[in-house]
Amino acid sequence: MKFTNLNLNTPLTNALNDLGFETATPIQAQSYPVIMSGKDVIGIAQTGTGKTLAYLLPILRVLPYSKQLNPRVLILVPTRELVVQVVGELEKLSTYINNRILGIYGGTNINTQKKAVAQGADIIVATPGRLYDLALARAIALKSIQKLVIDEVDVMLDLGFKFQIENIIELLPRQRQGILFSATMTDKVTKIIKDSFINPTTISVAVSGTPLHNITQTRYTVPNFYTKLNLLARLLDDYETFHKTIIFAHNKRMADRIYDFLETTFTGESCVIHSNKTQNYRLRSIRQFEEGDNRILIATDVMARGIDIDSVSQVISLDTPDYPENYIHRIGRTGRAEKKGSAILMTTPKEMDYLENIENLMKIKIDELPFPDNVEISTELTPEERPKVVEIDTTKRRKNQEPEARGAAFHEKSEKNSKTNQGGSYRREIAKKYKKPKTKGDKNYNRRNKRK
Repeated sequence: MKFTNLNLNTPLTNALNDLGFETATPIQAQSYPVIMSGKDVIGIAQTGTGKTLAYLLPILRVLPYSKQLNPRVLILVPTRELVVQVVGELEKLSTYINNRILGIYGGTNINTQKKAVAQGADIIVATPGRLYDLALARAIALKSIQKLVIDEVDVMLDLGFKFQIENIIELLPRQRQGILFSATMTDKVTKIIKDSFINPTTISVAVSGTPLHNITQTRYTVPNFYTKLNLLARLLDDYETFHKTIIFAHNKRMADRIYDFLETTFTGESCVIHSNKTQNYRLRSIRQFEEGDNRILIATDVMARGIDIDSVSQVISLDTPDYPENYIHRIGRTGRAEKKGSAILMTTPKEMDYLENIENLMKIKIDELPFPDNVEISTELTPEERPKVVEIDTTKRRKNQEPEARGAAFHEKSEKNSKTNQGGSYRREIAKKYKKPKTKGDKNYNRRNKRK
């Protein structure tokens, strides 16, 4: 469907023309009239299908001009990077609209954000943690919120934001429109919907957890982490094919190891983002990757969730995630906006169960490629891969040994040292032996006892 077929106003149409957007994706075309009607909406679509634009267009279409200070639209997203991205999309679409947009996230001075909120905003885009902090400090009033959007809700729940989300919803007025978008549906997400949405209309353009059809998926079976690095270096030697690649790592430690390895082989061609990096460093890394200054971006699952970067050639998962939904979100970084994408998965024998869970969720088998002959198989193991040394507790065995089985240095305690604490009865025996007075202040009683 063309955007011109939607009931858009002139400012939005002009903004879309400036951006070069002509055709609406299925989730955008189906969501627009339902959100415009004011009903609660649950949107399920694969990542990379334009969910952000699906809720931004109808919200901006019906948002009237106002001078009030309190915000009228609240958009909750899981990460700081996603706040910056959504604010950027709003600013592009609002080129010909007079509204005030404010992004709120942690890792920055909260007092600066309090001052920004006090100046007034129409749309707030925020992470749940920092927004809840501002609400507790009474720096932001949510009583005027007309529309609540929860984007990537499954990610927020995985990050432990359930408490903040539930309490933020309690602060909102009852008469509001709720909009929730997610690529996967879990039991936790279902509970949020049941508790916070009223007769929502579900818009599903794909079964939860299914990948985009335009992403080619392949995998390698690799014995260990350092062999994965050797294979990675062999793949990245092909500059023409791997010209804009995102590499996913399970944790920050692994991401740093990959970065250090690639810096020795492909110096200056890679950048890394994870939660130990400063906000400015992470945003700069994403910008350099997006603009082509670096062709390799190394990221953890949390940091890259929901980030929209054009024309990513490949997504390489250097580990097989234990949660299959994470794999769905990883490969969704490529093949966006109906472009062709490629995803490569590396799996060790210990990760085969995780692979099976991923294939069961997607209901497809990932094609296995033969391991290249010219890639060295490393025998070095990471600390996590090395066999754990279990120390035997010998103290319990010594205590339970029979006396004759004990060493030559063993001897029984003397009578003096073998006495045990007998509690109150012991104190009574001592009092009897030394004839303690019944009353400390009775001197006559004490003298009589001494004569005896």
